[in-house]
Amino acid sequence: MKNFSIVTARLAGALLVAGAAALPAQAADCQFRPNAPDQHVVVRGDTLWDISGRFLEHPWCWPQVWGMNRDEIRNPHWIYPGQIVYFDRQNRRLSLTRPGSGSPGVGGVIKMSPQLRTEGLGKDAIRSIPTGAIEPFLTQPLIVEAGELAGAPRIAAAAERRVFLGKDDKVYVRGDIQDGTSFQVFRPGFAIKDPDTDQLLAYEAHYLGTVKLARKATADNEAHTFIVASSKQEMGVGDLLMPAPPTPLQNYVPHPPETKVTGRIASIYNGVSYAGQNQVVTVNRGSVDGLDIGSVLQLYHRGKTVSDPTGKRSMLGMRAEQIKLPDEQYGTLFIFRVFKHVSYGLVMQVTEPVEVGDVATSPE
Repeated sequence: MKNFSIVTARLAGALLVAGAAALPAQAADCQFRPNAPDQHVVVRGDTLWDISGRFLEHPWCWPQVWGMNRDEIRNPHWIYPGQIVYFDRQNRRLSLTRPGSGSPGVGGVIKMSPQLRTEGLGKDAIRSIPTGAIEPFLTQPLIVEAGELAGAPRIAAAAERRVFLGKDDKVYVRGDIQDGTSFQVFRPGFAIKDPDTDQLLAYEAHYLGTVKLARKATADNEAHTFIVASSKQEMGVGDLLMPAPPTPLQNYVPHPPETKVTGRIASIYNGVSYAGQNQVVTVNRGSVDGLDIGSVLQLYHRGKTVSDPTGKRSMLGMRAEQIKLPDEQYGTLFIFRVFKHVSYGLVMQVTEPVEVGDVATSPE
């Protein structure tokens, strides 16, 4: 499959593995490119996915060729512009240490020991993947599980009987807000159904804005008082509230799911028919199925069922035998936000457009 590098993001913050003495064995499927360079000088705007794509047939394999174990993947180190990434051909590894030198490469770069570097985080470092395309999806829009709608707090009234509400307006909310003080306001929208069963999985809600608690109700028949903190679209009576999500994880380390996962593309954001590189899709698998942030899935077009004109039945004038063509791999999907039954994925590499119903499965 062709390698399509993604170099659109100029972002700060990222991951570093500065070499290690005892490294786990490289996975068999993490093959280096025949024309892989001996080294690469990291520049601002690089991502670890980009850098690894220069060396590897599958860029998502980079945690393994860096020798990262599972704990390091969950708590990654950092890498910075100006450092040199070396291809240690003898050990089939990527490293910040020149092969055979026993010390980090120089070339005008300050020497570093293989320790966690803490200064300059979020300023000088680079990210593992380009996050510009997914930032709006980290906190919005909302994926709302079907069962969550019934118990969600709702706007029951507005000050001065206003029909549409905007920033700094006062709203009155009924429902159990528990100990929450900051909420997102949404309106149920596009229904996401399982391509296999046609079962309703969730709603991709219309994000309207945020509200802040001003006064909590003191009696069961009393409404909570909220102030509209931000408004993307006008709110109204009947719109629903969900707790604002925690600060999203900013460093993403690609890895295969811990268990075998096979799912289908359930929808393409904005309801369009096709998706390309750097676009967002939903998968009909979530945390209960073994997906977590950073999971990498391979994309396949489902093989069609066709008639075999060369079969014995056709030769005898009977109805031609039906055969299924194999599924064809054409791309890679990076999971960046996980809900219970569905997940958001960023299309990283494709040679053909993504379609609803396509297969998304753990790397072979």
